[in-house]
Amino acid sequence: MPLHTDSIYLRPLQEKDVDELLELRVRNHPFLQPFEPIRPASFHTREGQQEQIEQSIRDFANDRGFAFGVFLQENEQMIGRVALSNVVRGVWQNATLGYFLDQSHNGKGYTTQAVRLALQFAFTKAQLHRVQAGVMPHNIGSIRVLEKNGFRYEGKSLRYLKINGAWEDHNMYAITAEEWTL
Repeated sequence: MPLHTDSIYLRPLQEKDVDELLELRVRNHPFLQPFEPIRPASFHTREGQQEQIEQSIRDFANDRGFAFGVFLQENEQMIGRVALSNVVRGVWQNATLGYFLDQSHNGKGYTTQAVRLALQFAFTKAQLHRVQAGVMPHNIGSIRVLEKNGFRYEGKSLRYLKINGAWEDHNMYAITAEEWTL
C-alpha cells in the first residue's frame, strides 16, 4: 500500500535507517525533550537507535506496532517518525498514535500529512477500529494536527505520563473507523 502525498511518504523503519534516525534524534533532542520521557544516555547512540529500529521491525512482524519513517519526496530525507503502538486486538482493535517531526520542517503541514497516512494504514491495512493519542494541553501544534485529522477530544487524563521528569496531564483524543475519511 503506497503511503504518500505529493510532499512526503511513509515507510516502515529499516535497519539501513539507523544513522539517519540517530542524526535526526540527536539534532532535535533539545526541541523534543519537553515532550518526551527522559531517556538513558544510550538511547541517543547508534546502538540505541538500532535497538529501537529492531524492536519496531519485530513489532511490525508480530502485529503489535507499526513504526514508520517520514521522508520528503523531493530528496528522500528522513524528517520524522510516526507510530501506531500498543496495538490491542480482540474486541478493542485499538492503537496509540505517536509522532515527531524535525524542528526545521515544522509548520509545513508534514505532520498533519504523516498522521493522515498513518490513519490510512491503521483503518485499511491494519484493520484497526480505533486510534487514540494523548497530548499535553499546552502542545497546541500537536492538538491542531489531531483536530485536522478528525480526532475528537475525549477528556483529560491526570498525571498520565512521566514527561521530561514530571507526571504530566494529557488531553485524550481518538478517532474510529466510522469517523475516518480518506
